[in-house]
Formats: sequence, C-alpha cells, structure tokens
Amino acid sequence: MIIRKAAFVKSARAKEDLLPAGAPEFAMCGRSNVGKSSLINMLCGARLARTSKDPGHTRLINYFSLNDGECMLVDLPGYGYARVSKEEKARWGVMIEEYLKSGSNLRGVFLLLDIRHEPSAEDIVMINYLHATATPFAILATKADKLSRAQINNAKLALAKNLHVGSEDILPVSALTGLGKERIFERIDRILNAPPTEEE
Repeated sequence: MIIRKAAFVKSARAKEDLLPAGAPEFAMCGRSNVGKSSLINMLCGARLARTSKDPGHTRLINYFSLNDGECMLVDLPGYGYARVSKEEKARWGVMIEEYLKSGSNLRGVFLLLDIRHEPSAEDIVMINYLHATATPFAILATKADKLSRAQINNAKLALAKNLHVGSEDILPVSALTGLGKERIFERIDRILNAPPTEEE
C-alpha cells in the first residue's frame, strides 16, 4: 500500500459514536505510552494523532482514513498505567471491548508492545481475548530504535516464546526511524486482498 492521502476522520466516546459499516479498519491497541499515536503518525506520513510523553493521552477512539477510505487506522485508548481515576480507566476498558465486539469493519488488530520490556498482565489478557475471538492480529514491537540489531533479534525471539506466537507475527518497529513501516502495510495489503470467507 502506498499512502497518497491520510486524514483524521472523527473521535468516538461511546458505542453509538462508532463508525457504521464501511471501510475496513485496522486497530492499534496497547498499554498507555507504548507509542500508538506516534506510530500512526509515522504510517500516515503526517502529524495527525496527538502525542504526549504522559501516559493516557489518548482517551477516545480515533479514526484515521488512508487513501480516501481505502482503509482506516483506529487508535484505541491505552490500557494499564495512566494518571486517571479508576472510573475513567474502567470506561476506557468498556470502550475498547465494545469496539472490538462491534466487529463489522474490523479486519485486524496490531498489538503494540515495548520491545525492551516483558509483556504485562494486561498485554496477556488482550492476546488471550484476540485468540478467543479469532481476531487476526500481529504484534508490533515498538521503540526498536533503542536497541542494536542483535538485541532486536533476541528480544523478538524472547517475545515469541513468551507469548506462544510465531516470530513472523512479531514486527519490530520504530516511529522515529520508520523501521517496520513496509511490513505493516504488507500485512494490511495481505488481509485486504485475501479472498472473502463464506461468512463474509
């Protein structure tokens, strides 16, 4: 996929704000401050998603259109640590679950993990949920620019073993250097060009 145009579409605060059936969507999810918004900006080639050094900056579900609706990138609120109330965290959890359950437009999930750290308990819960719901997903190991090539390979193998997934499903990425951009779009193209299933 070659990105000719990218644009912010809307934010959703509740289930009734989610987009109706339409363009295929690829959701970005992960812990607070793992780099979802920065990665979306890198993929879009423009500063569309608001970023912050403070965890918990993304508090809504944000939609970004690629190539006039060829597909959508969806920035979900981060889970885990954030300096907000328990009630607000619970609301984010409900929002994420309602979005993932809505399903009509969702074609795949990119789960972002910091390549320098072991997966959190929340990450494991999310992976188990994606497995249980048969949602196609790949793991984006963010902030790979912080490690050497050898360290990246070792971290990738460790993550694959820890999460019981194939190493081909873990893509080291960096919003700073653009590492992994082509492989992410290759994954999106593969899903978009796959023949429809009987259910579809």
